[in-house]
Amino acid sequence: MKKIKYLHVLVFVCAIPLMMSWQSVEQEWHQKVDDRLLEANKNTERDFLVMMADQANVSMAGALRSKEDKGRMVYETLKAKALSTQQPIVDILVSNGIKYKSFYIVNAIRAKGDLDLIQAIAMLPAVEKITENSRYKLTQPFSSTVEKGDPVVNLEWGVEKVRAPQVWEMGYEGEGVVVGGQDTGYEWFHPAIMEKYRGWDGMTADHNYNWHDAIHELNPLHMDTIPDANPCGLSVSVPCDDHNHGTHTMGTMVGRVDSNYIGIAPSARWIGCRNMDRGYGQPSTYIECFEWFLAPTDLNNANPDPSKAPHVIANSWSCPEMEGCNPSNFSLMQTAVENLDAAGVFVVVSAGNSGGQGCSTVRTPAAIFEKSFTVGASNSVDTLAWFSSKGDVTVDGSNRMKPDLVAPGVSVRSCIRNGNYATWNGTSMAGPHVAGVVALMISADPTLAGDTDRIRDILHGTTELAFDQDTCGGTPPTIYPNNLVGYGRVDALNAVNEALGVSTSLLSLSELLVKVYPNPFFAQIQIELTDLTGPTQLEVFDALGKVVYRETWDLTGNDLKVVRPTISGNGVYFYRIKHKDGFKEGKLVKL
Repeated sequence: MKKIKYLHVLVFVCAIPLMMSWQSVEQEWHQKVDDRLLEANKNTERDFLVMMADQANVSMAGALRSKEDKGRMVYETLKAKALSTQQPIVDILVSNGIKYKSFYIVNAIRAKGDLDLIQAIAMLPAVEKITENSRYKLTQPFSSTVEKGDPVVNLEWGVEKVRAPQVWEMGYEGEGVVVGGQDTGYEWFHPAIMEKYRGWDGMTADHNYNWHDAIHELNPLHMDTIPDANPCGLSVSVPCDDHNHGTHTMGTMVGRVDSNYIGIAPSARWIGCRNMDRGYGQPSTYIECFEWFLAPTDLNNANPDPSKAPHVIANSWSCPEMEGCNPSNFSLMQTAVENLDAAGVFVVVSAGNSGGQGCSTVRTPAAIFEKSFTVGASNSVDTLAWFSSKGDVTVDGSNRMKPDLVAPGVSVRSCIRNGNYATWNGTSMAGPHVAGVVALMISADPTLAGDTDRIRDILHGTTELAFDQDTCGGTPPTIYPNNLVGYGRVDALNAVNEALGVSTSLLSLSELLVKVYPNPFFAQIQIELTDLTGPTQLEVFDALGKVVYRETWDLTGNDLKVVRPTISGNGVYFYRIKHKDGFKEGKLVKL
């Protein structure tokens, strides 16, 4: 093996202190290196990522109003930082004939080499840490049913549940909005999504700025496959799906053929990036897609243009611990997500399918991050799907509350390869529902474009009730938000009305007008209503969404109305008081 060339320039002034400092660097370089990289034989080639100590500050983008201005500012700042700081590492790699990939969305470099190379790089003061480029795996759906042939005439239950059709009736179907997806790729010519592809003008296809393939080599985790058998190939210039997963998620965002309604925002346009080799990816492939979404390029990976970035991105993949994920490389993707958010791109991430293992199962990138909008899965009666991962986030020590909310993720039918359709379960199916709702919101109110904080607040504040029985992270299911369903189940109509300034707030029936006590209760609960005039209805639901009590009155306004509904059976219940001025919802616990 050839000896690694160290490109050190030493000025011998005050020689003894300089030598002592150099010896300290020699002794401490390994503290910057992921233990997994140190464990292998010294001469074994390792796949690693170098994270620079100097990361760009893009907080100034928050003062800019338009998405285009934010994107341009963030892109230029990140690019300049990478160019000004990475050269010492590049010099070592080039001098030793090592191929590398430079990133700017997070100031980092990917390379392969032995421990001597890693040591040479780690000894540079500009290096923060060197991590393993682990293999990641998508959030795999399950319980698949495949349909072949012509699509059926159908309005999918999830589309109906989130009340997307009511938004369409208002005239908003996602026009003017671009959704992005990084996944296993996309069968762009599938009838359900072809007309919505930004690269298709109705006559010809142009994949420049609309498609990127981050899979340049086969993933070694495919031990049970033929090494050269990827059905799409590598670094392909035309959108292709090597798995079905990506096409399915895109269908839920934008899909429609005639009366076959599978997508939330059927008039939005989409672009895509392949980040996995048949379901397996690495930090470098995910980061490459995140970077491309910040400033899409042509098919030669040149001429980046942040003005062509999407408004929202769906990410239905995760990094289970069994696939090599470890906290040492969390910060790489966290920085990428934060920089995309600063650029005005809303990042939606599926929570994961480990809920059957209990609490604190939202534990993988990118679902764990604060700026990721994390989505769990609900079923048709608005209870949490058994498989949907739960908070709080303990894997990074943050104890962050997750998910943000839930969306339909059980028996979700969408398109797959070869013009077919499939019904799948998984949080992978839930996340695209929320990305589609974001597209409807921006279509209704274009001023939301790039305002990720306002989008997040509206989504949090306009949910419908969703239920679960567990208590995770110390927050019981009777308190919202919680670590089971977050703020509740996403609702497109509420979100769009809020974006348009049409009040759907629960504050119209304030705590002064409605009092519910005691809560928890043993036998009966008392509900007092004051200063309300006109028809008013009380409904009480059990945890499965079934009405167990209903009563309606015509109030006169000055009367004190005391209601004592009798509820049999202990557990968690939910009430809704509906009035022409609004409604009030809450949780009841019977002991």
